Amino acid sequence: MRLSKYYLPTLKEKPAHAKIISHQYSLRAGLIKQIASGIYTWLPLGLLVLKNIEDIIRDEMNKSGAIEALMPCVQPASLWRESGRYDDYGKEMLRIKDRHEEDMLFGPTHEEIATDLIRDVVKSYKDLPLCLYQIQWKFRDEVRPRYGVMRGREFLMKDAYSFDVDYEGALNSYNLMYKTYIKIFKRMGFTPIGVGADTGPIGGNLSHEFHILANTGESTLYYDNKFSELLESEDIESLKSIYAVADDMHDPETCPISQEQLNVSKGIEIGHIFYFGDKYSKPMKASVTSQDGKNVNIHMGSYGIGVSRLVGAIIEAFHDDKGIIWPEEVAPFRIGLINLQTKVTEAADKIYKALKSDEVLYDDTEGSVGVKFSRMDLIGLPWQIIVGKKAVSENIVEVKNRATGEVKEMQIEEAINHFSAK
Repeated sequence: MRLSKYYLPTLKEKPAHAKIISHQYSLRAGLIKQIASGIYTWLPLGLLVLKNIEDIIRDEMNKSGAIEALMPCVQPASLWRESGRYDDYGKEMLRIKDRHEEDMLFGPTHEEIATDLIRDVVKSYKDLPLCLYQIQWKFRDEVRPRYGVMRGREFLMKDAYSFDVDYEGALNSYNLMYKTYIKIFKRMGFTPIGVGADTGPIGGNLSHEFHILANTGESTLYYDNKFSELLESEDIESLKSIYAVADDMHDPETCPISQEQLNVSKGIEIGHIFYFGDKYSKPMKASVTSQDGKNVNIHMGSYGIGVSRLVGAIIEAFHDDKGIIWPEEVAPFRIGLINLQTKVTEAADKIYKALKSDEVLYDDTEGSVGVKFSRMDLIGLPWQIIVGKKAVSENIVEVKNRATGEVKEMQIEEAINHFSAK
């Protein structure tokens, strides 16, 4: 993509209302534009990051055997009355009426819709287990939306719903999602920490939050230093049994591990999983015939990842004083190609044409060298190919690693081959 043909409205100065790094850089790097409190337009660069995060999630969810669907944003209140949650949910729920004066709502979550989706179709234990997921926009009318996309009112979420005939099956589904979440977050460059959590308004009796480590995180995490060693383990029950809690559930007096073994870090919540048995299937009459011929309520779980929130979390975890440092798998472009002067345009064009255009943001603008460098550092693409006067005189370009700052000279053909091979 040629920058001269792209829409990238960057800002030089830090916006006064943006208090945390991810909010500041999201605005300055041209990822988002605020439309109202907690509501944002995703600009082209930010949308590319969002889509890359979706692709990772979708890939791992599909590998787990989950099946993608798409449920409506607007839901009839009748389903929530059926489950008993309509009056319990607070002012966070945006309630509306259609032209027929029917009560509707803009979904903050989709447990009721998911239950309704299968209850007239899934009738036998032979139809289970089943896991459906979606990536869908949701709305929660937060009292104090803040921190940009980290706590907005409108947000993109991956939510999945598992259906099983009994507790044992439901626990297998839960553990599979636990393992899948570890894989998803590791692909984004994180060290994810799964901590025992309160079930809140979703309900149930088993829940884990997934946090990533970040110095600017809102949560304080207390966890056994063995946790990171076991992230590769296939034994999810062992991983879940290791001490790991957030500050609201940590009691120093009852903590089962020693101070020497206890890690304390700041973290950001990016996912939450729940097992809630028949909390929804019982009132909504979603049941199946079991193997022994009995009619039993379906056991359910739900599994959420804040997709748009992850953009902010990644920035919080990967940045420096110059800007964002995107992990390669989520970066909007892999390479920033910088043309430093008019006389090297032919060499820069050659490199651009040789590489995949959807992986390269080519700064072919007529701005100053300083502006080009600072803008490229701000938007944080993993690699920079800098085409200066040596490109003409010696057929040499500079290749910069954004994360380490390391700069290496390469022959133009060598640089092309290096990035074409990856």
